[in-house]
Amino acid sequence: MARDRFAPDFDPDCGDSPLSSARQDIVIGRWQGLRALLRSTGPDWVSRGHRVRLLAQACAGSSTAESWLAAEPNSGDALVLRAATETARAFNLAIAAGRGAPIDRHRIDTAVMSCLQAAESYPDDPTPWTSLISVARLYPTGVRRQELARWWDELQGRDAYNVEGHLQVLHYYSSRWHGSHGLMYDFARDAAGVAPPGCALPVLVQYARVEEYRYAVDSTEGGRATVGLGQHFRHDGAVSDARRTWQRWIMSRERDDIRPGELRDLNYLAHAACQAGISDVAVSMLRLLGPRGTRAPWSYTGDPEQQLVKWRRELRLRV
Repeated sequence: MARDRFAPDFDPDCGDSPLSSARQDIVIGRWQGLRALLRSTGPDWVSRGHRVRLLAQACAGSSTAESWLAAEPNSGDALVLRAATETARAFNLAIAAGRGAPIDRHRIDTAVMSCLQAAESYPDDPTPWTSLISVARLYPTGVRRQELARWWDELQGRDAYNVEGHLQVLHYYSSRWHGSHGLMYDFARDAAGVAPPGCALPVLVQYARVEEYRYAVDSTEGGRATVGLGQHFRHDGAVSDARRTWQRWIMSRERDDIRPGELRDLNYLAHAACQAGISDVAVSMLRLLGPRGTRAPWSYTGDPEQQLVKWRRELRLRV
């Protein structure tokens, strides 16, 4: 019998070929491809948020976003990308400084002002508000509750079920930043509870569980998991949450295709189902994904490729 030669595809652009082409422009310092991509994306907020986020990560180490803005200073798309780029740069500096190290306040303020300018220039777009909530985490004590609530209201007024925006608030409320595990889970479950059938928001609970796991591992000496983490993804609550997400999101979806902007979310649910030992849900998710993978969250529990190959083998899935 022929061997199963399954190999996961960890395309950093999640299969978004127009985005891949535009990112090549950044390498050579051209901004015209970025303009064409965001113009064609229009108000498809899922695709727009996905594309802006990945473009910003690529632009953070170059001056491409600034070159575009210099050529077209009144372009809403250019201002939105510049805001996301400044946010990515602020996070890059925080990562380089190391955990708990002070961060240049001016850099954070610059990103915030860029987000507010972008929001004013493109009033309908939720993306600058997502960037704003994201960069707010970098202030040593966060931002005032009233301010965060106002930004959250602005985001929800534009896209009430924006998964990326919800995810940034979840991170803000996590123990790693300015909240607690309980506050993070409460937010995730509240959002899941008001989501309509077929909406991806219930997967926030799986994001929260991975974040709790990462925090626990990072808090132990040398990064070694404590004994109690062995059941972190397999206890009754985790199993129920994963199955409930599958039922409310996947089983209620009217589409079978996968959009690049939701591939990471789908991988989080697949990871949860595999770790929880829910065979029927895991088979459903891995079949839906095929070879399409994202390194997170698999990288937090081992080698991503090895895990996907192992789970497919154990569940007797073939290419």
